Parts: sequence; C-alpha cells; structure tokens
Amino acid sequence: MPSPERSYKIGDLARMFGITSRAIRYYEELGLLESEDRDGSEHRRYPERVAVRLKRIQQLKDYGLTLAEIQGLFDLARRDRTGDSVRASLAEKYRARLAEAERKRAALDAYIDDLSWHVEQLDKVRDFFDCPGAACATCRWAERCDVRLLVTGGA
Repeated sequence: MPSPERSYKIGDLARMFGITSRAIRYYEELGLLESEDRDGSEHRRYPERVAVRLKRIQQLKDYGLTLAEIQGLFDLARRDRTGDSVRASLAEKYRARLAEAERKRAALDAYIDDLSWHVEQLDKVRDFFDCPGAACATCRWAERCDVRLLVTGGA
C-alpha cells in the first residue's frame, strides 16, 4: 500500500522557503497554491506538491516574472495538460527578459569601458585641469575624449 503524501503546516513551508505565512496565504488567494482541509488543530495543511509549486514560483520570480504572469502560466497549465503552451509562453517571456538583460549588459560594459579610460587618463596627468592638454599627445584615449573634442572643436 502506498504511503500517504507528506503534508506541511503553513509555518513549515514558510521556513523552508524563507517567506512569510502571509505570502503563502496570498499565493493561495491567487490560486497558485491549494491547501488540504484543515487538520484537527484547525491548521492549514499543504500537500508535498505545494512545496514543488512554491519552488517553481520562487524560480519564476527570480527570473523576473510577476505574480500575475506566474498565475497566467499556472492557469495555462491547468487548461493544457500537455505543457506545450506553458513551455512556449515561458520561452517567449524568457527570450524577452534575455534580450533586456543583454541590452543592460551592453550598457554596463560601455559604462565600465568609459570609467576605465577615465581612470587611466587621470592616472597619467599630474593635475586634473591639465587634461586635456599636454598629455593628449601620448594619451591612447585622445580620439574619444569628449573634453578634448569640446576644447579643440573636434580637431
């Protein structure tokens, strides 16, 4: 005879996942989780599959999905038990987030590059106000120096 599925009290799940009991109740209100009947002590009991769902919710939130988006995916999963539509929808959401992350990375790389040349530029001049100036002749960044271009008119 198969053993009964393990169940958890709300506080146990909250500790396991580092969230509040209120968050679990809120997820339940949204339809993301389902509790079993309350036990004799009137505590909510959650089956083990809820722990799996909580882990999935955390993963999806970590990848930037909102609770509304997660709710939409869970609703889609209930309607399409093959999982095909959920995988397609999630892949689309991840592609959009990946494109945004790559855009942010490119902007951050440009910022780091800009700061790097400024640090090198400042390390080469004795006086902050000497740049641009005599140091321009040996500065490998002279062509991109916005101050030098402003002072020299781009020459």
